Amino acid sequence: MNISQVAQASGLPAKTIRYYEEIGLIRPMRGENGYRAFRDSDLHKLAFLGRARSLGFSIEECRALLALYEDRDRASGDVKALAVGHLARIRVKIAELHAMEATLAELIDACSGDARPDCPILSGLAASACHG
Repeated sequence: MNISQVAQASGLPAKTIRYYEEIGLIRPMRGENGYRAFRDSDLHKLAFLGRARSLGFSIEECRALLALYEDRDRASGDVKALAVGHLARIRVKIAELHAMEATLAELIDACSGDARPDCPILSGLAASACHG
């Protein structure tokens, strides 16, 4: 398969596929003409990477997951530990987003949204800037 075919089959943009090759996540064969020749195994890796990235795993986490996937002697505990760490970071981000949501909702509720110039939203942002 060429890059456009594997891009379509994997659902990843060609630019992303080239990047993954550049950083060593995939290694497609090269024909005598220098063009990439993707195997089914490359497509499978790209689909794997696309799914992992859609779950928010970083490039380095994807590299580790791919290495574990390809290692038939791996311990599932190693895979689980990586996923557990990622889930913990997601939960921290969710908590931070909930706190942001609550603060912004309070500021919005405090603002009358009328023609007067005083604005609790701007005051709240200015107070946060001075304390942060």
